[in-house]
Amino acid sequence: MSGAPGSGGFALLADADPEEVARLLQSGRRRTFTAGEVVFHAGDPADTIHLVRSGRFAVRITTEFGDVATLNVVGPGDAFGELALLTPGAPRSATVAALERGETLSVHQHDFARLRKERPQTNDLLIELLATRVRRLSEQLVDALYVPAETRVRRRLLDAAAAFGNVERNATIPLTQDELASMAGTSRATVNKVLRDEQGLGAVQLGRGKTTIIDPDALRRRAHGLFT
Repeated sequence: MSGAPGSGGFALLADADPEEVARLLQSGRRRTFTAGEVVFHAGDPADTIHLVRSGRFAVRITTEFGDVATLNVVGPGDAFGELALLTPGAPRSATVAALERGETLSVHQHDFARLRKERPQTNDLLIELLATRVRRLSEQLVDALYVPAETRVRRRLLDAAAAFGNVERNATIPLTQDELASMAGTSRATVNKVLRDEQGLGAVQLGRGKTTIIDPDALRRRAHGLFT
């Protein structure tokens, strides 16, 4: 996802004044993360939003049973931690960790509040961002309640391909089977079975800690229940 010229490449700032965006970005703190490094934990104080410059980051929660569920994967041009802008003082609602080496620009809520005051259009962008998050969570809830686990695995694999910027032939998703299981809300054994079935059908190629999609159209058909 990329923003308009003058937005610094961030979709959230696409409609903001370029000069104000430049001021906002100058106030941000550049942060780099290695693969597996935690940006923040659920329950931590929330006073910044992170604008993703490079890399991919997983947004995760821990269920009451101790299982870890991945709610979303965000990449360059996207943002996470936006609730800090709307609910000052509230704790983080999820844990965010880097899936690969990445860089963010951490902007304090006070600096963003100034932009929202001077450019009210920014509020519309925040609403759009939150609405997108709600739609995605609603879709995942419906999947969890009514869609078989095998189908969820295929859908989350395609989602991951989109998050890594490629849903075409030979797209490589550098996620482990445990991470895919977390995204699909199922077990690693189920993920392994689905991926091996898809490999046998020629749709994917399995590697160590990664999956390459060879035939996205066939995978997409099966992800929507069209087993032809």
